[in-house]
Amino acid sequence: MTLQAPPNHLNSDGKNRHVGVEIEFAGLPPRDTAMIVLELFGGELNVVSPHRLLVENTRWGEFGIELDTQYAHPDKTLLEDPHAQDSEWARHQHQRRIEFHQKTRELIGDMVTGLVPTEIVCPPVPWDELEELDSLFEALREHGAKGTDASLLYGFGLHLNPEVERFDVDYLLAMLRAYLLLAGWLRDEIKVDITREVLPHANPFHKEYALKLLDSRYAPDLDTLIDDYLHYNPTRNRELDMLPLFAFIRPEHSHEMLHSRLTKPRPTFHYRLPNAQLSQPGWGSIIEWNRWVEVEKLAANDEVLLARCAEYIDYHNRPMLTRLKNKLTQSTARLGRWMRGQ
Repeated sequence: MTLQAPPNHLNSDGKNRHVGVEIEFAGLPPRDTAMIVLELFGGELNVVSPHRLLVENTRWGEFGIELDTQYAHPDKTLLEDPHAQDSEWARHQHQRRIEFHQKTRELIGDMVTGLVPTEIVCPPVPWDELEELDSLFEALREHGAKGTDASLLYGFGLHLNPEVERFDVDYLLAMLRAYLLLAGWLRDEIKVDITREVLPHANPFHKEYALKLLDSRYAPDLDTLIDDYLHYNPTRNRELDMLPLFAFIRPEHSHEMLHSRLTKPRPTFHYRLPNAQLSQPGWGSIIEWNRWVEVEKLAANDEVLLARCAEYIDYHNRPMLTRLKNKLTQSTARLGRWMRGQ
C-alpha cells in the first residue's frame, strides 16, 4: 500500500513530522518480542524487569516492550524510596521488602502472560519512514502474535501519535472539527471490533460536544478550547484523546486529568481507534496512517470543512422523525446497491 503524505510535512520548528505507534497483541511474551525488535532494528537490550524491556539506541530511539498491566512490574515508588539516613538494620529490612516485591511482581507477570497483552511502544518515527516500521508487524505475525481479530476475548488496539503541525487554536479547532465529522467514516472503514466497542478505551465523542464545536459561531481562544474539551471529555478513553497534547501545551493547567500519572504530555494527537489486525496480511501502521491523513486533509481545506460543519448542524437541527426517515432511505439505498453487486 502506498503511504499517503499529509497536507503539511513539517512541524512548528520546520522539521519533518514524526508519528509514534503503539500496539497490543497476544501470543508473544515481552522477551521474545524484544528479540524481534532487536533483530530488525538493532540497538541494545535493557531488561528493566522480567516483563518490561527496552531496546535502546535504534536508529529512531527507544522501543518499550512490556506486559500491559502495572501488577507485573515493580512499583517505582517503592524502589526509589530513599533510605540513606536509616540504620543498617532498617536498610537491610527495606532491601528484603524490595526483593520480595520484585519476586512477587515477577510471579504475577508469569501467571498472566497470555492473559494480558504484550505492548510495544515505538519511538517517534518520521512519517515517511512508516513503511520501514511496518516490517515489525509482518515479523510479529510470522512469529505467532495475535491481534484483536483472533478472538472475541481480545480487544487490542493500535494507537497513532501524530506530531502536530503547530499549536495555535485555529489549527487545533480545525483538526477536532475534521475528526468529529469523519469519526463515523473511520469506524466504518476500520470496522471497529465488537469487543473494543464494548470496552471503554476508545469511546466516541458525545453529540452535545460535536454540536458545540461544529457550530460556526464557536470561536474560542486556546484556553477556552482546552477548558471546553475537559468539561465535555474528562476521560482518557476517547477515540481521539487530546489530554497528552493539552498537558504539553498547558503544563500549569489545574485540571486533574492533565496531571494524571497515565497522561504523558507530548506534542501529538493520541488517536486510539484502530484495531490491531495482525491476522490480516499486509495490515500495519500505513493503512491506519492513510486513514488518519484524511482527517488532516479535511482540516486543511477551510471551505470544505466549514461546509461540512454547516451540513452537520443543519441535519441535527431537523426534527427526529425527518432524520429517521433519511437514515431509512439511505440504508435501503445501500442495501439495494449491495444486492445488485451480488
